[in-house]
Amino acid sequence: MTLFPFENSYASLPERFYARLPPSRVSKPELIKINLDLAVDLGLNPDKLTSEFAVEVLAGNRVPDNSEPIALAYAGHQFGGWVPSLGDGRALLLGELRNKAGRLCDLQLKGSGPTPFSRNGDGRAWLGPVLREYIVSEAIHFLGIPSTRTLSAVSTGEKVFREQTYPGGILTRVARSHIRVGTFQYFYAREDYEALKLLTDYLIERNYPELKDSENHLLALLEKIVAGQAKLIAKWMSVGFIHGVMNTDNTSLSCETIDFGPCAFMDRYMATKVFSSIDLNGRYAYSNQPIIAHWNLAQFATTLIPLLPMDEEQAVKILTQAINKFPALYLDYWISIFGQKLGLQNPANEDFEFISEFLKIMEEAQADFTLSFRVLSTIPADDLTLTHFEPFANSPELILEWIPTWTARLGREKESEQNRLRLMQRVNPAYIPRNHQIEKAIVEGVDGKFERFNTMVEILKTPYTHQPGYEEFEKTPDEDEVVAKTFCGT
Repeated sequence: MTLFPFENSYASLPERFYARLPPSRVSKPELIKINLDLAVDLGLNPDKLTSEFAVEVLAGNRVPDNSEPIALAYAGHQFGGWVPSLGDGRALLLGELRNKAGRLCDLQLKGSGPTPFSRNGDGRAWLGPVLREYIVSEAIHFLGIPSTRTLSAVSTGEKVFREQTYPGGILTRVARSHIRVGTFQYFYAREDYEALKLLTDYLIERNYPELKDSENHLLALLEKIVAGQAKLIAKWMSVGFIHGVMNTDNTSLSCETIDFGPCAFMDRYMATKVFSSIDLNGRYAYSNQPIIAHWNLAQFATTLIPLLPMDEEQAVKILTQAINKFPALYLDYWISIFGQKLGLQNPANEDFEFISEFLKIMEEAQADFTLSFRVLSTIPADDLTLTHFEPFANSPELILEWIPTWTARLGREKESEQNRLRLMQRVNPAYIPRNHQIEKAIVEGVDGKFERFNTMVEILKTPYTHQPGYEEFEKTPDEDEVVAKTFCGT
């Protein structure tokens, strides 16, 4: 049996969907890490993935006989500005593997060299973004949020120049598919409606086969994606995750988190928090994420207009109704998730103000987002004192003053205190990939030291469980450790 039993369904689409080319070779590939659990789920032999042949494949130096490497074509709105041709400028889809559940999963190299879509870029990745994506994508997955994942990280033995010279790296990304809003926009902008029809049929067959027999499968597809994006963004919000570049070309139509560039998790809560160094106007700030998701869905819906069997006015009306279900769906998911984070097992719309009040108090207290919820889920309500909040809040007394309001609301719940704490710990993580710890892992990794990187990956596999000896990774950063800006790496 071949080591990588690739299928190539996307490569069977017409040539205008992609560019065929091999990855560029690197001088001295060395394996940093293999995701053994993911490898097993993909039907790969984890022992053989450390072989010279496998590392050569994961570095782009060899292409298996059954692989058809392609760079995918897409367009997109980047920070609201339309770019008619983007595409994979530093990535190649090697093919698809079937996981244990029988679903196809893309295997894509990132940092594999220039493509026809590189726009004068070098097509490479430096080691920092490779380590960041490995840590964060796996953390998102184990937090229970749909996400692309990382199979491997490899150093290339070559230098990559950004603001300065860095060691190069290549990451292998696994996704349910790489079809984006921008993929549909690419063909819509070219009035290539035949391609739009092929792409729609492929997306349904690949990711939503249950919709094939729907009376109006296009409308059913849109409604499915609207609901999937609403749930995804609500889950991001519940862990303080800020994507950083929610462009339409970074919006996956399989409704999973994709493209971990200047992403970050909040430390101290701030509704308008921005990390990305290129988001100068706060378009993709934490509080804007649901608004932007709704806007991106409108761009996707626009591409479906020519495929509907009716006049344009009627098509726009129907599609608008579908995407305008997003705000209510998002609010339902948001209330449900945040209600559970505060110990409410059946939160209702009336709890919106209650939850919002706590967030406002957290912001005024300059309290750590993750630790605020975690303390509430580990200490009995009657035992909470100022000392529990002092390590991570500048004005801890504001939270303590709110506790009687919280306990009064908890009084309407039927769960015992012990069971409430147990349930809250399931949704309030002890560990997130803290920005300052990621930065330390990157700095050490550039020097060839990967102990912190490996430790973080392992700890984040069980983020809801306290792990003795790793308290360093729970703590909010000291003032001199705070990461104010994150960078894309391209």
